[in-house]
Amino acid sequence: MATPEGEARGSMKMGIVQLCVILGILTLYNSLKKSPLLKSTVQLQGSMLIACKYEEIWPPQIRDLVSISDYAFVEKQILAMEKAILEKLEWYLTVPTPYVFLIRYIKATVSLSSDLEMENMVFFLAELGIAHYITVVQYSPSLLAAAAVYAARCTLNRTPFWTATLKHHTGYSEEQLMSCAKLLVAFHQNAAKGKLKGIYSKFVSPSRGGVALLTPAKALLAST
Repeated sequence: MATPEGEARGSMKMGIVQLCVILGILTLYNSLKKSPLLKSTVQLQGSMLIACKYEEIWPPQIRDLVSISDYAFVEKQILAMEKAILEKLEWYLTVPTPYVFLIRYIKATVSLSSDLEMENMVFFLAELGIAHYITVVQYSPSLLAAAAVYAARCTLNRTPFWTATLKHHTGYSEEQLMSCAKLLVAFHQNAAKGKLKGIYSKFVSPSRGGVALLTPAKALLAST
């Protein structure tokens, strides 16, 4: 099952930073309302508008959000939802997201040297996780980020798969990451034939090292 963020990728070009902010806003808003994270509602358009204003110099026009919703909503509805979300959050928008942790954990895994293949693989797996409902609701942003690093190391056969340094910086053991990492590898395995191919297409590109084309860490899926 895809998250609203995953569905939005095909209609509006967004990076992982904006997607993480949208995810954080939606999750916190629905948590405060004590309601489940919903799909295909005006909440997504309102959250997208807030996230773009938060991260971008030039946020999208309201009519653009109306268009990508296939005219399911009018401008007044989106603006009303934006206001409702901001009031519920008391205008507090700075929340932990997977991206914040990814930057720190990538530095820990690549040591002092640059490793673009590792960085691209980590971001690929993390974005797959963000685009799927099950990983969003079951795992914290920090654990999702750590699992993406672990799964990337397994995929690229970087041994040891988990080091004392990574455990120190993330606070997670290999055992704690296993279930989430297996999901990320499964998403990688099915990325080319899934409904949401935007992330796969992005990381097939040579500019991203074509990491989506690499063989998933099937040994991780087979482990108990």
